[in-house]
Amino acid sequence: MTQHPLHLLMVASEAVPYAKTGGLADVAGALPLELAKLGHDVILLLPRYRCLSESGRSFRSVCRLLVPTPQGPVETLIEEDVIPAGSGGGQVRVWAIGHEAFFDRPGLYQEQGLDYPDNLDRFSFFCRAAIEVIAYLKTVCQWNTHLLHLHDWQASLCAVYLKTLARDRQEVQGVRTVLTLHNVGYQGIFPGAQFERTGLPPSLFTPAGLEYYGSVNLLKGGMVFADYVTTVSQTYAREILTPECGFGLEGVLRNRADRFVGILNGIDVDRWNPATDPYLPAHYSADDRAGKQLCKQALQREFQLPEATVPLLAVIARLTPQKGLDLVETIIPQLMALDLQLVVLGAGEPELEAKFTVLQKRYPRRMGLRIGFDEGLAHRIEGGADIFVMPSRYEPCGLSQLYSLRYGAVPVVRKTGGLADTVVPLTGQTRQAGRATGFHVEEDRAEALLSVLRQAVALYQDRSAWDRLVEAGMKTDVSWARSAKEYDRLFVSLVRGGQVP
Repeated sequence: MTQHPLHLLMVASEAVPYAKTGGLADVAGALPLELAKLGHDVILLLPRYRCLSESGRSFRSVCRLLVPTPQGPVETLIEEDVIPAGSGGGQVRVWAIGHEAFFDRPGLYQEQGLDYPDNLDRFSFFCRAAIEVIAYLKTVCQWNTHLLHLHDWQASLCAVYLKTLARDRQEVQGVRTVLTLHNVGYQGIFPGAQFERTGLPPSLFTPAGLEYYGSVNLLKGGMVFADYVTTVSQTYAREILTPECGFGLEGVLRNRADRFVGILNGIDVDRWNPATDPYLPAHYSADDRAGKQLCKQALQREFQLPEATVPLLAVIARLTPQKGLDLVETIIPQLMALDLQLVVLGAGEPELEAKFTVLQKRYPRRMGLRIGFDEGLAHRIEGGADIFVMPSRYEPCGLSQLYSLRYGAVPVVRKTGGLADTVVPLTGQTRQAGRATGFHVEEDRAEALLSVLRQAVALYQDRSAWDRLVEAGMKTDVSWARSAKEYDRLFVSLVRGGQVP
């Protein structure tokens, strides 16, 4: 338990089990619970999307607030769900910010691959509402928000509003802000002509503020105005200070270098636990892995593959070049010449989907494919796979390799971002020390990926060496507990005015 419990308000545009498009939702769903276990009082703010009604959770009305907008005040209904944070008695309150015109839609940010044209209005409103929630909590509930934890561009304007439009409001004085960057490639960029929709004064539309080559850049605004900036792994924190990975914001980040740190993500080890996972046909653990073979056979049947004892490789990813899936597609004919099987789950660029579909039809007894996403199948693939392939060109943290470690699917990953930080590569030294948990692909080339996969498939034949690799991975601590303590130290030091660690 922390020595200094805080009132934490977390602002995110998605979180499991309510709304999800990517890894941000997993983080925003799990981290508040871990912080609550440490003794903090945590409220998570989300937009009241249509899908919240389909999440299986129930909400009750809390209050109605007036949110200022450029068109005048707009009423929002705040509703609450409460999630217990484990056996210690802690809990997280989830407050949904309602506005049917903005959030009662089929998608979170887009439909049929096209962004909603009013996303700037939608997330400006969401952030303005967050400021009103802070004021309500203080004046009505006597609950002083100590720190706002903001996630990605959709929540970035909270930091800007707090230090500009709301600067003189007594109800929000003293609130500190931390912005976490989950993927700096997504910045919330809008036409400069739309800047007035933020409600901010024109004086902020400058290179020192939110202006970015003539456009509005919300993530940049958050980076400039937040008290502290974090990202989701130490290696990614270094990478995004460079032009290759900074997507044009490396200079802004370098200006904040003394207030910027990487804190590695964890995973929800209760939801991702091969010993209890309800999606798996058999359960197993690091000390008794007999059930993994049953999971593999069931997965082979599900994909109509022979129940052979060959290594079963798996890919679960968006079918995009960023994830390195073009490299995987390129080498499938060479992989099929080896004694192995491959299963792929994902959706993405139509061209890549079509290429994978053609390859699966060419190798129906060696390759399984599902276009789309299926949560249960993702768990079953992790449970049944021997090798998990993740050749991302860049990966801020990555979660699938953490699931793979926990489920005994040895990860083969590109040496980038969080993949480099979480998978210990097999070398003579790490193998001898029993620390190796997977394989690193050093170069962004199809030949390099194929070479490492051949190495992994060859090692699979050495059962004792392979078992040591699997066991070391399964015994790696991939939980949120360690990372939550790092956030705890950062938050407490910011709020208490001490030296940031």
